[in-house]
Amino acid sequence: MGKVTGFLEETRELPSRRPPETRVNDYLEIYNPFPEDKIKAQGARCMDCGVPFCHTGCPLSNIIPDWNDLVYRGRWKEAIRVLHSTNNFPEFTGRICPAPCEAACVLGIIDPPVAIKQIEKTIVDRGFEEGYILPEPPEFQTGKRVAIVGSGPSGLAAAQQLTRAGHAVTVFEKSDRIGGLLRYGIPNFKMEKHLIDRRLDQMRREGTAFETNAHVGRNVSVEDLRRDYDAILLTGGAEWSRDLPVPGRELKGIHFAMEFLPQQNKVCEGDTVPNQILATGKRVVIIGGGDTGADCLGTSHRQKALSVHQFELMPKPPNERSPLTPWPLWPMQLRTESSHEEGGIRRWSVATTGFEGDENGNVTRLHGIEVGPPETRFAPVPGTEFTLEAGLVLLAMGFLGPVRNGMLEGLGVKLDARGNVQADANYMTSVEGVFAAGDMRRGQSLVVWAIAEGRKAAQGVDQFLMGETKLA
Repeated sequence: MGKVTGFLEETRELPSRRPPETRVNDYLEIYNPFPEDKIKAQGARCMDCGVPFCHTGCPLSNIIPDWNDLVYRGRWKEAIRVLHSTNNFPEFTGRICPAPCEAACVLGIIDPPVAIKQIEKTIVDRGFEEGYILPEPPEFQTGKRVAIVGSGPSGLAAAQQLTRAGHAVTVFEKSDRIGGLLRYGIPNFKMEKHLIDRRLDQMRREGTAFETNAHVGRNVSVEDLRRDYDAILLTGGAEWSRDLPVPGRELKGIHFAMEFLPQQNKVCEGDTVPNQILATGKRVVIIGGGDTGADCLGTSHRQKALSVHQFELMPKPPNERSPLTPWPLWPMQLRTESSHEEGGIRRWSVATTGFEGDENGNVTRLHGIEVGPPETRFAPVPGTEFTLEAGLVLLAMGFLGPVRNGMLEGLGVKLDARGNVQADANYMTSVEGVFAAGDMRRGQSLVVWAIAEGRKAAQGVDQFLMGETKLA
């Protein structure tokens, strides 16, 4: 415990955000620098609880009290070693994880929780700056070859673990750049992409190979993978977007969020995107109130939309933790993201009933109605019908699971009742030697769960190939 009275003397403090009127003019990360003395003070707030619930709140079981103590003492090199012992990519989780560890912090019962996420981000950024983070190539080669399909956080975590175990690992990515949703889903203002490139450089120097524009099931055959590799790990994510089957859905100007967001990320990479979907000068409506909807909101602000409305089917959450989700559970409560600070109108308990268009087939209006809570099966409330002008509609209502046709059908893996790839306790699918992890196995989830799944699947693959595993 860094400072016995730290939690009594220090209050929770986080870095300030750049002013909204400034940050909407660029795609840079939104936070200002945070002085070292302040981050040490946050580490001092950790009580080193006898039963640290932050461990169980975190899917990676990060050893949080230990590195909080090391940060307070200024022992950064040791802190990054402890942090990396459970998390391959704390620079990702430290930026885009919603921090279930903080929701489970014991101090959070009576006071604001320890700023765990900010401490984590500071440790890894300091580690890179000081040169503590170096390639860790394996001491020997096993002669086994592993194909990993998908280069999101789950696939990358598994690839790094398996490469360090001595296997020859190749990651196949259907896009033109490595990173999956980290690259083409998360906007740059939440996580700049040089952070991915920095980590990929380490992984390449460790021995991991990467193949881009390699769409398994299309231009890369599953038969070739089965023949050329000793094991295959599927980490392709849950890319089947939930649609909105209402009248007018076929009109131009109605797009899935994952059509809209990747295009802007490509532009930020320096690419030219023909016929880019743009919010510029349009009245934008975002259907879906989660993280993806907030990402669409922030991107629309930066593209200078004329106005933005965001609709959510569920009722408005309470401002404080709901009694239905007591500590240490992840709390049901209203969350205001940075994108919401920048403008737009949020509405809850709204269902879209249809769209209107002009003579050219472009969407011009949205028709909606207020609805009751889930227990009423979202019954329409009579007399609450409304119409709203709309020149761009973005569907951000979540994902139904992995895409079935192509790779999954070719491999013949079984799906579970929710439509995800079925896997056993060792992450092996119904096909021997084929494994699955991340959103493809568990459904749409968090980056921290993806990394945890990748690490656990790597254990299963290593066990299958070698008869035992020393991976943690």
